[in-house]
This record gives sequence, C-alpha cells and structure tokens, in this order.
Amino acid sequence: MIPAIALALLPGCGRLAEIGQAPQISAIGNPALQTEARTISMPMPAPTILEREPSSLWRTGARSFFRDQRAKTVGDILTVLIDIEDRAQLQNQTQRRRANSESAGLPAFFGFEQQLSDVLPDEVDPDSLVELESGSDSTGTGSVNRTERITMRVAAVVTDVLPNGNLVIAGRQEVRVNFELRELRVAGVIRPEDITNTNAIDYDKIAEARVSYGGRGHISDVQQPRYGQQIFDIIMPW
Repeated sequence: MIPAIALALLPGCGRLAEIGQAPQISAIGNPALQTEARTISMPMPAPTILEREPSSLWRTGARSFFRDQRAKTVGDILTVLIDIEDRAQLQNQTQRRRANSESAGLPAFFGFEQQLSDVLPDEVDPDSLVELESGSDSTGTGSVNRTERITMRVAAVVTDVLPNGNLVIAGRQEVRVNFELRELRVAGVIRPEDITNTNAIDYDKIAEARVSYGGRGHISDVQQPRYGQQIFDIIMPW
C-alpha cells in the first residue's frame, strides 16, 4: 500500500517541495545549452552551387526584389490563417397517428345461425361476433445547435514537394503562461497557386487539413476527470 501511495505522489514531489516558498530562480548558464536553443534539424532543399558572374550585381539563387518570395521548396516557411466559424442548427419534428377499427358478425350462416345460441353462451350476439380496435400515436422532436469559432495565425514549414507540384506543410506553435501550455498544430497539402502574394494561405484551401488546438497544465488537469473515473466510465456497461 505504501509503495503505491509513493508512486502516486512521485510526479508531484516537485510541487510539494515548493509549498510556502517562492519559485527558485534558475542559475546563469550558457544560452546555447538551453532546450529552446538546441541545434535544430529541419527539412532542407538540396544545396545548389551559386555561380558568380564578374562585374554583376546579381548572383544565381540569391533572394532579390524581383524574386517570388512565396514558399515553394522544402524548408520554406509560410503563414497559415485559421479562421474557423462553424455553425450547425438542425431541428426535426415527427408526429404520426394511426387508428384502426374492425367489426364482424354472423347474422346468417346457411340457416345454422339459430343453433349458435345452443353452442355459444347467452351473452354472445351473432350480429357482432368479432370487434377489433387498435390505435397508435408517436411523436418525436430533435434539435441540434452548435457554434465553434477559432481564429489564429501560425507559421508552417514545407516538408515535402509532391510529384504534381503540391506542397506538404506542417507547423506547431507552443505558448506557455505560468503553468499552462497552449499548443497549436496544423498540417496538410496545399497548391502553390493558392498561396497569396504575402506568403500566406487560408486554412480552407488546405487538403487533408489537420488542425489541433489544446493545452496541458494545472488548469487543464482540473478540468479533466481523474484517471480512476475515466477508467470506471469505460469499463462500466451501464
């Protein structure tokens, strides 16, 4: 029992040590050794040999005012404009009603109808031997009202150029405020001609788009049910 409690408290030992104390300031160190500043490895285009021409102000492959600055090769960066405003409103109403009535008698039956009184009880009337009635009533009402709005800008990197010229892009953005981390991810396939002259593209022009926005931290932990409750909700059949 004690080892189980110790394992449960292990992730929070750092917080327990800071109860009643101010957060510790990090020691001064080499900025190049920070996690955020470590060496980055990203998709890059194949290197090209630049040729210099004598007495020329321009060189092959150099960026200039006359060159298209829109992303087109692996490793280029473009801005994805996310402005999602989805609305869905559905309302269905169904009403059905049915009533049936059947009545059958045997007032004449080859002259033997008079003998039915000898066979059947005295309360039976040959003129109304069978009488059936049925009725059903059904009413259904359904309503759906959903509204979502996400507005963001994120930079993405071209990770691949497909044989037909389309570009595969992927981007991620993380913002941490105190103990809460917000993360935005976007990925998909775009056409080069859909990129604007400001090197940006709208999210609705991304094929196979994958947009994810969420977070983790103290606030997110409080908003989520505990692990035990989640497992209980999964395994319980009712």
